Amino acid sequence: MPVGPTPSFIRWIATRDHTLFWRLLSLALFCGAWEVAGQIPVNYALPPFSQTFMAFVGMLADGSLLSAYATTLQPLVIGIVISAVIGVAVGVLMGLRPLAEWLAAPVFIVMQAAPMAALIPLITFVYGIGMTSKVLAVTVLALPVIVLNCYKAVRNVNPSLVAMCRSFQGTRWQQVAKIVIPDASPLIFAGLRLGISAGFIGIVLAELLITPTGIGDLITYHRSVANYAEMYATIASIIVFSAVTVGGLQRLEVSLFRPEKREIA
Repeated sequence: MPVGPTPSFIRWIATRDHTLFWRLLSLALFCGAWEVAGQIPVNYALPPFSQTFMAFVGMLADGSLLSAYATTLQPLVIGIVISAVIGVAVGVLMGLRPLAEWLAAPVFIVMQAAPMAALIPLITFVYGIGMTSKVLAVTVLALPVIVLNCYKAVRNVNPSLVAMCRSFQGTRWQQVAKIVIPDASPLIFAGLRLGISAGFIGIVLAELLITPTGIGDLITYHRSVANYAEMYATIASIIVFSAVTVGGLQRLEVSLFRPEKREIA
């Protein structure tokens, strides 16, 4: 009697979503290639993955990494909250009022298209090297993304729902609160998620260009003393932290607003 997988097991494998498996396999191949490149070595400043991982564990153990993140997250959270409140309000207003769209849309389109990171030295010159400059750096990068996504979300609201509200003699406020905002919520949340991604870029640039504190201080210090394993461990931790945060927000978005994609996600 032949031994092998049963047809039911094969069908079960064929119907499973293997996204997580391929992601883990891709990550394992990347780490393996990094280890090989570091052992050759391709460059003196590129340590093996194993050495970088041990440096990461060491910084966790001595508390330096957690302390740096505690410092970095303060301006990041403040900047994201400010960007979210102002961005959603301005984006919704632009979607509802043609005059607001005419006045504000070109400004935010230019802000999103232009290399806003080049303004960080100017922000430093005007506001100094304190918390204000870092919050502004986060806001400058996150705000245009949130505003434009909220604006497009409101403009793409199903017109039949708006017409139905009018036919039932709904007021303008009822139209906005019960039709426009709920229908635009998925894209608004997606804009917030993308704004947080831009905020991560802003805070890292701010800590590298304005004043070396938090994560930027770790990167700058370990680079200056040639502790490349610690430097790469810090950089990798930023990538992992931002990827996990944005990925978690994406799953929350799917759970709240896109039930048809729950099985895929």
